[in-house]
This record gives sequence, C-alpha cells and structure tokens, in this order.
Amino acid sequence: MTERLLQYIWQFQYFNAKELRSTEGELLQVIHPGMYNTNQGPDFTDAKIKLSGMVWAGSIELHIKTSDWKNHRHSSDSNYKNVILHVVWEDDVDLSLPFPTLILQDKVSKILLSRYEELMNTGSFIPCEKNIHLVNDITWSAWKERLLVERLQSKTRYIFDLLEKNNNHWEETLWWQLAKNFGIKINSVAFEAIARSISIAVLAKHKNQIHQVEALLFGQAGLLDAAFEEEYPKLLQREYQFLFKKYTLQKIKTKLAFLRMRPSNFPTVRLAQLAMLVHENSQLFSKIKEAAKLSSVKELLSVTANDYWHYHYVFDETSAFKKKTLGEQMISNILINTVVPILFAYGLHQNENSYKDKALKWLEEIAAEKNAITRGFSSLKLPHKTAFDSQAFIQLKNEYCNKKRCLDCAIGNKLLKN
Repeated sequence: MTERLLQYIWQFQYFNAKELRSTEGELLQVIHPGMYNTNQGPDFTDAKIKLSGMVWAGSIELHIKTSDWKNHRHSSDSNYKNVILHVVWEDDVDLSLPFPTLILQDKVSKILLSRYEELMNTGSFIPCEKNIHLVNDITWSAWKERLLVERLQSKTRYIFDLLEKNNNHWEETLWWQLAKNFGIKINSVAFEAIARSISIAVLAKHKNQIHQVEALLFGQAGLLDAAFEEEYPKLLQREYQFLFKKYTLQKIKTKLAFLRMRPSNFPTVRLAQLAMLVHENSQLFSKIKEAAKLSSVKELLSVTANDYWHYHYVFDETSAFKKKTLGEQMISNILINTVVPILFAYGLHQNENSYKDKALKWLEEIAAEKNAITRGFSSLKLPHKTAFDSQAFIQLKNEYCNKKRCLDCAIGNKLLKN
C-alpha cells in the first residue's frame, strides 16, 4: 500500500462503505469524501461525514499508519486544525486524537490491490499494455484531448518565461523558439543561444542582404573563425567583423555538434536555412497569428538556403549539387514544436480561445510523428493518424507511463475500476 493509492481509494470511494465504524465503534457515514488537495495541508478538504447521527464538515487526512500523524507533526500544524476524520490503512497506535479514525485495510477489494501491484511491477512499454485494449474509444478520445492540452500548457509555461525575459516581445520569443527548433535536438541549446545573442530587431535591419544575415548567424556561432580558401566564407568573415564591432556582439560559448548526424542536418545547413527564413519574412509572428490556413504557414516556412549551399554542407568543401530545402518533415517538426505552442500560448495570454482552437485544429491537419514512442503505441494497435494523437501519446508515455502515475491516468483509472 502507498499513500497515493490510499488517497485514490478514498477519492473514488473504492471500498465497502456498509456499516462503517470508527476505531471507537461509532457508526460512520461518508456524505462527501471531500476535494483532493494537491497543496499544503490535509489530503482532502470540504468533506462531510455523519458520526453517530451528527454531521461534521471539514478536512480529512490519510496515512498508511496511525502513527504517521505524530511522525509528520500534524498536531502542531495549524493547517490541520479543521480535520474531522483520520483515515488509515493500519491502526498501529492509539493517539487519542480529538476526531475519529477509520481503518480501511479490511474494506478494500483484493482484486483492485492485485491489479495495482501488477501495474507497478510490470517492465512493459507501458504498465497497462496487457489490458489496454479493454478501454473504449470514448474514454481514449477525452483523455487524449486532456493530454494534449497538458502538453501545450507545459510548453506555454516555458514560453511565458521567455516573454518575461524579453519584455513580452512575441516576435523575439518566436525567433528564440524557431532557432532552437532549427538546431534539432543535438544543437538546440546552441541555436537558442545564437538567437538570444542577436535580437530580431538587429536582424531586421539586415534582412534584405542574405549574406549579412548569414554573417551574423555563422559568426555568432563561431563558424567564421577559420582561414578559408573560398571567396564566399571570406566575404562573410569581413561582414561579420564589421557587424561584430558595430553591435558589440558576444559570441556564444556552446560548441556546435557535427558528429553522428546526416549532412542535411549539419548546423551549417540549418543556420543557412534559418538565415533565409529571416531574409524572406518580417513580422513572422504576426503573419502566423493572422494566418487562416495551415498551408499559409507552411508556405512561409518553405525556404531554401542560398546558392552557395547548393554545392556545400560545410564551408570550403564542395559536394554534389543539391538544393538545401527545408523538408516536409522538418516543417512539420517546426509546426508541432514551435508554431502551435506559441499560438496556443498567445491565445491563453490574451484570453482568446480562437487562437487556442486554431492551434489544436492545425495539429489535426499535421501527420503524426514517427519516433520510438509512437512506434510503441502502434505495436499495441492504438492508431494515431495526426500530430494531435502523437503529441497526446508522447505526453502519456513521458508524464504518466514512465512515472507509473496510473492512478492519475484516465486509462489506468478505467482498468482499476473495472
């Protein structure tokens, strides 16, 4: 037995409530179990019980053992002065408390305890994979929507933190997030640092000259420090030396990684594509915010690095001709991880549901992601056609299944209840 399981049992009243009696033998009836409290104080607030014919209202505290009340020093804590009932799994000591104690150990189904133990001890992809097929579509649909909103709210909190650091500048925040996304996982920290080192206002002054935008990005990344043979990187070096002094810039200290990645994901290629995005667009956040269709945003993101990169993946090394176009998969990644979250955050910040609804709608128009998590759910015959589904499954796996939070999960609840 765990305290969280005991709280779960009490919250949903999953015990035999007939002829309940306190440890003193008084007849006890639960009129309302109370509201589960995740903050400081008793486990449940606003509860109501009837004890020997008299109705009591207040808080309820739960413990594995009666002695935990003393061990946790609740008697001297003013947060517990309104407790009307102490619910325990095992009554191991008589504390003579001024309110009744109820023991649940012999009133809970052994089947429920057995199912919970099985969930906690499994080493499967997800704890409930043996019985997950028993959950109906209605439960899944409602739970996936909640999971998705949870995931977006988590990303929103990070976006709000960024807004605090740049005086609520939405264009700047989008720029930081876009750069982080272009860095993919391995270079995301470095790319965000590059974005933070050059404001979007500075880039806007030079957006009409692609080589100047590239000079700023490559220079800040420390990629223009070599002795080059080709004329184009030499040009970027000269431009950067001038701009570096003009804006008193500070290069980032994080080094970019090239190893163990496909050439199309090299940071040089991604920075060149990011430079082109800046070159071709101004007020990008405003355009995204006002876009009526997802296709319009995709068009904004469909950029190709300048001509030099048709024959290069890195400076001074020529390669076979290939246009460095931002691919469909990368565009989807940016839409899912940057565009949708910032649009949802803006709707939440402005209290405008239309933006939040549009963000959710766009996720339903984007194909589901393909990764280890989504493949795991596919093997369980759980369909996910859109990014709406895959994002929900990622949240489920990372925040519930991996942490064995079955008691907080609608699917786990359904299986335990049944």
